[in-house]
Amino acid sequence: MIAICTNPYRDAELNLTFRVKEILSSLGYESCVCPVFANPEEMTEGELPVELFHIHDVLPALTHVVVLGGDGTILAVVRQILGTQIPILGVNLGTKGFMTALETDELDRIPEAFREDAKISTRMMLRISLLREGESIISDCALNDVVIHGYGECISPTAWADGNKMFSFSGDGLIIATPTGSTGYSMSAGGPIVEPDARAILLTPICAHTLTAKPYVLPPDRKVRVLTEKLTGRRAYLAVDGYPVVDLESGDLLEIETAGETVRMIELSSRSFYEQLEKLV
Repeated sequence: MIAICTNPYRDAELNLTFRVKEILSSLGYESCVCPVFANPEEMTEGELPVELFHIHDVLPALTHVVVLGGDGTILAVVRQILGTQIPILGVNLGTKGFMTALETDELDRIPEAFREDAKISTRMMLRISLLREGESIISDCALNDVVIHGYGECISPTAWADGNKMFSFSGDGLIIATPTGSTGYSMSAGGPIVEPDARAILLTPICAHTLTAKPYVLPPDRKVRVLTEKLTGRRAYLAVDGYPVVDLESGDLLEIETAGETVRMIELSSRSFYEQLEKLV
């Protein structure tokens, strides 16, 4: 069973979704449509030629997932299939679509994704835990990044790697990213670009009010801790892969390390990683 996870706000009439379903059917594959960012029940008021499903209801039967949307749609699907190792094929219905393998005019290449020799990129993730007064209140995984950010005010994060202090600064916040996330918010904040198959932990300060807080690229076995300080009268939040998780308090400690979970992305692009970077120009 192959799940077609479509963003109905990008494919409003589901025309591309039905076309992908027809292609999969012609290849002999059974598929189901699992909308992202919308409940199937809310989309069945009109007449639809297919039944819609929640992905968690069909998850045990899935062998592959085809995502129709942008990078944000892929990140949402990853959170729903976390730990399954189900390969993901991304079709770009967004703007940049840097994590996708195909554009909408390349749907005829979908059969290549299901060949035995199809290239699969294994992407590392970050495991995070937020400690408040010594107790873990949040545990999560990120494929792209983890962000600590002030609500329009400067905050003062301090970062350690394996117990060794890296930096302490006043600024807008701090991004902790994977190589997959290096071409997202981290890059916009001046962080380095890292090939997505690499394994590394990236720390990128956001608008630091000091010359000493620079981006770092750490090996994947480092354990990073970030302390939020001096939030009295100021507000900050923690976001994981773009999803705001919780408002932070002074003294909250964020622990980050490489996760045991990985994400498998099917790659079909005829362009190199460096040519794909042209999407970001």
